[in-house]
Amino acid sequence: MNKYELCVVVSAKVDDEVRTATVDKCKEYITRFGGTITDVEDAGKKKLAYEIQKMKEAHYYFIHFDAEASAPYEIENHVRLMENVLRFLCVRQDEA
Repeated sequence: MNKYELCVVVSAKVDDEVRTATVDKCKEYITRFGGTITDVEDAGKKKLAYEIQKMKEAHYYFIHFDAEASAPYEIENHVRLMENVLRFLCVRQDEA
């Protein structure tokens, strides 16, 4: 099992319930593909470096999880299709 971090940038134009549902759906994808969530960090609303879909701010979430090497590919394929996710990035964390 490898350690991964999924960063999800969620639109600031949606209300709290939709934003929570979006993050829950990301967590559901992780568990569906054999991952075990270790931590979910809500980094809050932050200013974007550049405009994305005419938005200057968005909510950032960092989801830490353990999974096999094939899981991030499957998770990314599903998160890519989510409507309220502006950007995402899944990286493997070092064992240092």
